[in-house]
Amino acid sequence: MATKATTTKRSTTTKSKPAKTTTSKTVSKTKTPAKKDAAKELKDLFEDSLKDIYWAEKALVKALPKMHKNATDAKLKKAISDHLAETQTHVKRLEDCFAALGKKAQAKKCDAMQGLLDEGTSIVEETKPGPVRDAGIIAASQKVEHYEIATYGTLAAFAKVLKEKKCLKNLLSTLEEEKNCDELLSSIADTNLNSKAL
Repeated sequence: MATKATTTKRSTTTKSKPAKTTTSKTVSKTKTPAKKDAAKELKDLFEDSLKDIYWAEKALVKALPKMHKNATDAKLKKAISDHLAETQTHVKRLEDCFAALGKKAQAKKCDAMQGLLDEGTSIVEETKPGPVRDAGIIAASQKVEHYEIATYGTLAAFAKVLKEKKCLKNLLSTLEEEKNCDELLSSIADTNLNSKAL
């Protein structure tokens, strides 16, 4: 009986190991632009805002005599003339502030204030002398006061953070006077002018 030779084939399967992927870590050498020093940036903003309000106060010194001339109510005329004297002091305080910062006093046109002053001029041109015009002058003046209150409040906050004590003192004094003027105008309007305008 012939014996069949069984040939056992050994399958030699060589398991190839997965090739190691060499990940080359590329370190980004791109430099991030250096951040501007925050304190210097705030100081720049502070000084720029001072230039704006300096222009605004000087423009008011020119505008208030016209408002005074066109007002008819005695209390309103006095309030305007008193505020003109205060505004001249505000200009001086701002100049002292620039000096404390080692800067020359410089004005930069304030478009917001220009718009408010133009509105006041329009009211005078579009009304006749009397209670209605006076009420309009008060309304325009209070818009100016509210702008100044917001501006001086912000500037005082900046001065406090920047530790500019001389500026802070001056700005707070002016802020208080602007608030007082706004209250006085409200009082004049409430007591007689608004009712007379009807």
